[in-house]
Amino acid sequence: MSIPILKINESLLVSIQEVLDGQSALQLQEDLLNKIQSANATGIVVDMSLVELVDSFIAKILVDIVNMSDLMGAKVILTGVQPPVAITLNEMGISLKNISTALDVEQGIESLKAPTGSLEN
Repeated sequence: MSIPILKINESLLVSIQEVLDGQSALQLQEDLLNKIQSANATGIVVDMSLVELVDSFIAKILVDIVNMSDLMGAKVILTGVQPPVAITLNEMGISLKNISTALDVEQGIESLKAPTGSLEN
């Protein structure tokens, strides 16, 4: 399975539309890092609104994607995190404290436009 990565201005949009297995998560990581470099992207919105389940390996890959993207100069915003995923990540002790989130893709894109990279309420 190949997850499409769309370029929108200086940002990338990744919409995960099916359950990630270990191989597809690693492929996403590699594809996304290559796309950051080739597109000179400064922001990434990862839409997880259709993801209802994650295991510890997938959670680690997601955190790694955020950290690696940051090293390459691209800010990542996770959008659409479903309650079961939030509960699972919390129960696993995986902290998303330093990871920006938004309720949906629209808010994620707006957050990337903000000078501080955060939503204003």
